[in-house]
Amino acid sequence: MRFLFLMLICTTGFSQSVIDTHFKIDQIGYRTADKKVALISNPITGYNAPSAYTPGTTLEIRDAASNTIVFSGAPTTWNGGATHAQSGDKAWWFDFSSVTVVGNYYVNDPSTNKRSYTFRIADDVYNDALIYALRTYYYQRCGTSKVSTYSGANYTDALCHEGALQDLDCRDVTNPSNVSLSKNLSGGWHDAGDYNKYVNFTWSTLNYLLDAYEQKPAVFGDANNIPESGNGTPDILDETKWELDWLLKMQLLNGSVLMKVSTLGFNGGSPPSADNYQRLYGAAASSSTRTVASVFAHAAIIFRAQSNAAMQIYGDTLLARAQLAWNWLQNNPGYSNYANTNFSSANPEVSNYEQDARSLTAAIYLYAATGTATYRTYVDANYNSMQPIQWTFWYPFESVVQNSLLYYCFTSGATVNTTNAIKANCISSVSNNNGDLLPAYVANTDAYMAYLKDQDYQFNSDEYKSEVGSIYTNMNRYNLDVPNQTNYKNAGEGYVHFFHGMNPEGNCFLTNASVFGGDKFTMQIYHGWFGDGSIYDSTASYIGPPPGFVPCGIDYYYTPDVAYTGPPIAPPMNQPVQKSYKDWNTSWPENSWQCSEVGIYTEAAYIKLLSMYSDSISITTSVVTNPIVENEWSIIPNPANEFITLSGVGIEPVFIEVYDLNGKLILKKDAIAGQSINVSSLAPSIYLCLIKKENKIIYAQKISIVR
Repeated sequence: MRFLFLMLICTTGFSQSVIDTHFKIDQIGYRTADKKVALISNPITGYNAPSAYTPGTTLEIRDAASNTIVFSGAPTTWNGGATHAQSGDKAWWFDFSSVTVVGNYYVNDPSTNKRSYTFRIADDVYNDALIYALRTYYYQRCGTSKVSTYSGANYTDALCHEGALQDLDCRDVTNPSNVSLSKNLSGGWHDAGDYNKYVNFTWSTLNYLLDAYEQKPAVFGDANNIPESGNGTPDILDETKWELDWLLKMQLLNGSVLMKVSTLGFNGGSPPSADNYQRLYGAAASSSTRTVASVFAHAAIIFRAQSNAAMQIYGDTLLARAQLAWNWLQNNPGYSNYANTNFSSANPEVSNYEQDARSLTAAIYLYAATGTATYRTYVDANYNSMQPIQWTFWYPFESVVQNSLLYYCFTSGATVNTTNAIKANCISSVSNNNGDLLPAYVANTDAYMAYLKDQDYQFNSDEYKSEVGSIYTNMNRYNLDVPNQTNYKNAGEGYVHFFHGMNPEGNCFLTNASVFGGDKFTMQIYHGWFGDGSIYDSTASYIGPPPGFVPCGIDYYYTPDVAYTGPPIAPPMNQPVQKSYKDWNTSWPENSWQCSEVGIYTEAAYIKLLSMYSDSISITTSVVTNPIVENEWSIIPNPANEFITLSGVGIEPVFIEVYDLNGKLILKKDAIAGQSINVSSLAPSIYLCLIKKENKIIYAQKISIVR
């Protein structure tokens, strides 16, 4: 059963240590047998400096329920006390890997009476985060209403983008008055913070999600509380099918594929149903056709292997359509150079090299799906034209290609010489030739244990963070470089910890993460529905975006629009590399999208990485009726403003107790299910709520109070 992150405490003898942000941990937690390291920071430069802190010679791990010490030891000074250039921090590491008992804990410094947030140790600790991250695609769905059963009461919306001259009557952007060119291009996902839909941007997104399912299918259940839950097909495949169905509509009868569906620019509205602008499509192109050949072939392999006969038939359809696209490409050689005529929204065209990469991945998956020698011949003739192979330098910007090359190596009938060359190239690059990968981990190059070089902290760096983590997990997935398997496991998980709070900001880079264990988390995203000025913004009655959205992240190259005339926006400007981030969503001319926009590809990269560290034993296949409720109780809304309500079953009275994170009892009331409780007197902060019956704790939940 999924475990909602709980922090259980006792009401007597609780430590009076104060939570301090110098302590950096994975707020969601750690698996029992994994390496566990907390970081204590002393900011020397950047927006949070000076903020001096030196930990004591002995730190403790305390059980949050009993407040007893379960481990103590000395922190280790990172790099001899040097300042970490990328963060501007001095750092200490505190290794508590020997703590393996399931429970809730915190790091305590008895010399200063300071402590970390509480975290959980359990093998299923990441499962809820994985579910909520995958659920974000439901909110990105186009052409469907969002009903409270699945969306939650705060995020309902009517049908979007099926009004006059929208997706059901989508016109050619170069000839919009020609009714004969009208097409039904409804469905699919909104690409990012806007509501446009781009075929080429699905290439990495869908391949990541399909990879995630293939590498560890048992962690993906059928109970994520989406409309398809309980249909016998894992919800990750139901969600990818929503996008694949749209791509099928984008393919023309001759096999070529249209490029995009978009307003002329980036028009929108909140909620999506309020966006009534005309939407138009862009012409078919070679690049979009290569994209579809790749993702259809990859998806066909998975859907044809499902036990559900309808899904098998769907897989056959995808394979036929992938071959149709491939045949069109053979009959229409050359590269597209899409001009984006009449649009001022994003041009999704990719370079000639990237078009070749998409063809290579299509050939790999088509060969795996059919065993046809023609595709194998194409792979053998073209694999060594890929830059990672040419340079013996695997790196985050070509992960889809790298993933497919390794996939080919373990496909029945693949050419032995080719597969041996690919595997040797990969092992050499990751283990020693690319100093940013295993050598950086072994040398402890990054104080925060998730290394990217300075130049890679650019727009959408959170996708690249995930991709590097997945480079490491691929090494163990495919049993490459066996002597370094432990290093690869630990290195990859360092990138998970980075997302969950092990970073200079001490920020969990997921929205509303309190529902799955986060304490300090992303509160604002650049998004047409949940963005600046909406009711989901940081206002007095903060609701925030749905849980689980990953922003694009740190951007060392952030600059506002040239029209901006205010003072430097610092952060993210004028900061050490890893502090070039701000949690805000103001639009033009500040252009916060460079840090805070979300994207279907960013989300998919995180899901692929996290799935490798999720636990399959606790996954169930039953339908959940509310994604937040555990043990028949929950406390809503979360975050809350003036009132909280006990959501549960039965009429028996219970007690609710509210504690601050220092363990002080703030409020105690008797209540029943459905009763609202006034919390307007509580200061904005994070609190622990305990529901008790007959003096026994029957439910616990952390909540955020915001104003």
